[in-house]
Amino acid sequence: MTGLSAIDVHVHIHDERALALRGPEAARKFEEKARYFKRQARHLSVDEQAEQYRARNMMAILMNSSDESVTGIKAVPNDFVAETVARFPDVFMGMGAIDPWQGELARREIVRIKELGLHGIGELNPARQHFYPNDPRFYPLWEEAQAQQLPILFHSGYAAAGSGTPGGGGVKLKYCQPLLLDDLAADFPDLKIICAHPSWPWTAESLAIARHKPNFYIDLSGWAPRYFPQELVTQVNSMIPEKALFGSDAPSLPLDRWLAEFEQLPIKPEVRSKILLTNAGKLFGIKGAMA
Repeated sequence: MTGLSAIDVHVHIHDERALALRGPEAARKFEEKARYFKRQARHLSVDEQAEQYRARNMMAILMNSSDESVTGIKAVPNDFVAETVARFPDVFMGMGAIDPWQGELARREIVRIKELGLHGIGELNPARQHFYPNDPRFYPLWEEAQAQQLPILFHSGYAAAGSGTPGGGGVKLKYCQPLLLDDLAADFPDLKIICAHPSWPWTAESLAIARHKPNFYIDLSGWAPRYFPQELVTQVNSMIPEKALFGSDAPSLPLDRWLAEFEQLPIKPEVRSKILLTNAGKLFGIKGAMA
């Protein structure tokens, strides 16, 4: 694709064929999350998603998450993601999922993710997967990701999953404090780390790490931009304009809504173009998207 207008680094798969592979419990979670975002639990084929982004001259990075060791729910297979990217290379790139509790199997899957032609690992969601990212037991995984030159995207802060349900559906927010990722950024300086979402209630932590560590980025997904904390807008607009990435969390949060509300923020034009396009272009080495 030439003349790209934006790269959405945080897009999920809601294709009915993929979700059917995950089982009935995944369908219940799908409906639960839809209620949180106040939308219909509607399936969206990857064909439709591809057309949405193609019509806007954008690329999207598809991702997935695996918490089978904790919940018993299967993930969308990495092969499905890779096959989708291969079908729509003009609009899609992809990240592969791992379950960190699978140890050596997870490490081998990282190698396979690279072989599949995917472009990173994500979404790791410690709140659902119940692990501290800086636990040394998981360091062989981050070491392999660094060796394979695969960026990792971590969920951070508040979680839509389980919100308002008894016990939060077993989702534990303590695992998603951004400061836990600072150890990884320090111990694996060649590993690109993306801290997803505005990280509330720890927004200042992710901003500080992005300012301090060259290999640490934030994405702006999962929140309607009109609700962004003021400190996030201020820091992105001044101290860390090259460390923020456009991410929508679509289709959970509608792409058009995110873009329309982002347009209303007091972001400098040169910063806006970095967030929407060139920062991700440099991070992922996308031709035609690097200034």
